[in-house]
Amino acid sequence: MKIIKYFFQFIIINIFFFVLKLFGYKIASNSGGLIGSLFGPLFRSKELIVKNIKRALPKISHDEILKLIKNMWSNYGRILSDYMFIKDFRNSKLQKYFKIEGIEILEKIKQEGKPVVFISGHFNNFELMAMEIEKSGINLAAIYRPLNNMFMNRVMENIRTKYICKKQIKKGTSGLREILNLLKENYSIALMIDQRVSEGSSIKFFNENALTTTIPAQLVKKFNYQVIPIYIERVNKVHYKMVVQKAIDFDNNESVEKISLKLNIWLEQMILKNPEQWIWSHNRWK
Repeated sequence: MKIIKYFFQFIIINIFFFVLKLFGYKIASNSGGLIGSLFGPLFRSKELIVKNIKRALPKISHDEILKLIKNMWSNYGRILSDYMFIKDFRNSKLQKYFKIEGIEILEKIKQEGKPVVFISGHFNNFELMAMEIEKSGINLAAIYRPLNNMFMNRVMENIRTKYICKKQIKKGTSGLREILNLLKENYSIALMIDQRVSEGSSIKFFNENALTTTIPAQLVKKFNYQVIPIYIERVNKVHYKMVVQKAIDFDNNESVEKISLKLNIWLEQMILKNPEQWIWSHNRWK
């Protein structure tokens, strides 16, 4: 049954992509936002989303929750519509819609030629972050989680390797070995730290334990790599602002768990900047 479900999702999304491509970026984004707010709730449990929001925002009212969820799905729809224009973001045809703060930090990393660890979360169109890092001239490998839908996953892997970041590492134990090999070749690593990972450690996230990746912390402890946080937000519906922040300072005596907790605290702060631009539908605290 799952295969049939995934196949029909694949067909629907491809029709969605084809039609929106005809409209151009701005109309497609606005249409995607409307479609996302109307149909997004059909794909994920509202109960789970509400529960997740209340973990982070315990004082939020019922009406505010409903508004946040609607805006989240609208944003999700816009992100989905963006995939038809990834090529145009890559070749800078849509550069007027994209602004980068902290580009001098990327330039310094490029000049020094030493690998760093870029961290971020699913704040908005997270794919554009890895794209811009690679476009800046930094050798980059991005860690990704394959989609459950095997039909869509083939399409997404092709888009990612062709337009976003050529070096893609599948998350998991085998991926860790690949990371270490690429670091030896002076490749920097980019990963999302807001996904639940079975091989992670149970660390506080919004005051509740959640399985958290320890890869950045391990690289800090073993190799003293810098951790560079990146945040991206949607501005005025169709514009993006990507902020490259200064490296986070760590004490070398801190444990892997303590470093990972600090990264979760950073993640919380970024989520609370624009709660409607984070994807609350993930079962993060399972």
